[in-house]
Amino acid sequence: MPRPSAPLVILCAVGSSGDVHPFVGLGRELVARGCRVTLMAAGYFRGLAEAAGLEFVDPLPDLDFRAAIADPVIWDRYRGTKVVLEKMGRPLLEGLHTAIVARHEPGQTVVVASSLAFGARVAEETHAIPLVSVHLSPALFRSAHDSPRLPAGWTHVGPRWWRRLQWMVIDRLLADPAVGPWLNAYRARHGLPPVRGILRDWWHSPTRVLGMFPDWFAPPQPDWPPQVRLVGFPLYSEEGVSAPERATAAWIESGAPPIVFTPGSANVFGHGFFAAAVEACGILGRRGLLLSRFAEQVPAALPDHVRHVDFLPFRWLLPRAAALVHHGGIGSASQALAAGIPQLIRPLGFDQFDNLARVERLGVGTGLVPSRFHGPALRDRLERLLGDSAVAARCGAAARRLAGADGIGRAADEVCRLLPAT
Repeated sequence: MPRPSAPLVILCAVGSSGDVHPFVGLGRELVARGCRVTLMAAGYFRGLAEAAGLEFVDPLPDLDFRAAIADPVIWDRYRGTKVVLEKMGRPLLEGLHTAIVARHEPGQTVVVASSLAFGARVAEETHAIPLVSVHLSPALFRSAHDSPRLPAGWTHVGPRWWRRLQWMVIDRLLADPAVGPWLNAYRARHGLPPVRGILRDWWHSPTRVLGMFPDWFAPPQPDWPPQVRLVGFPLYSEEGVSAPERATAAWIESGAPPIVFTPGSANVFGHGFFAAAVEACGILGRRGLLLSRFAEQVPAALPDHVRHVDFLPFRWLLPRAAALVHHGGIGSASQALAAGIPQLIRPLGFDQFDNLARVERLGVGTGLVPSRFHGPALRDRLERLLGDSAVAARCGAAARRLAGADGIGRAADEVCRLLPAT
């Protein structure tokens, strides 16, 4: 158990389970290294944090996570990012800032925060609290060289001057107007000047920025911030907290490896996704496993060859699976890479189009747009993926690259370098 005088690490995770899991894994690692660790996230994740042995703080008890993700516009490829900023980034701004400052122990505290934890970035400015910014996906790093693929826009094509111009337009007409009014109003209350280029420069801590992916997945670009360090995929999925029930484990291991389907941990609009999954499994004659904590979107009557479970740790499950069909979140994509199985992605927004492009570049998976995500088309894509020996070979190569990789350990190394010697 950490000593009362041990350094304090405050972890701030804004988002869904895919955003919170890496911070829980990092927190467990830092506790094992003798740090005191506090996780700040939506109250929805209290049980997970406390089961993992972390102190938990809900910076905004009035925020209803279930109600926030019930807005279908979140999954609109053009408007979704603004909705997430309004429903998660903006409400948590003051709560995170206040909670961090209240717990800050000068000379003893380091804050580690996810991309949308704007309150942590303000705390760094108002109280000089060392901050490590954590970006889970390469899509969050701008570049005029190898540009990320956005849900809307063509920033990844054309000459560099054209890409720079597009990023400039995005900042001036979209990003800064979406965040600047409420962020700068809050900054003014604390004596800070207004900022521009919020999603270009400001949200990167000048102290340290961690990219939670390996360089072979997304090579660093010349125009990335110089304080960026790539540490590798976190690959934590509630190990030590959640385990498969005996009956579920027996079903998974009693027959041919199932195809695993998940529309995303925060997606409550997966009715069509799961209906297509069941139909495709029936046509293929394959077993399927549907993952969602929101059972209301799963078909009420499932055939014997398809099962539904709320959650299973991917590190345990995916090595026992034939393929993963998912939304394109970086956590799901990286877990499939580590398991050495092909993946089929149905991207909706955010970083998902960029992650799909990188998966396709590696030759380990393919995509299917929502308008074509139905049983027969899904069957065709899965049949080709599962029958392609070259895809299988590339999946195996990716798994070997990740064998023994410790992204969480390397992230903890970077955090510990900022802690006091005591």
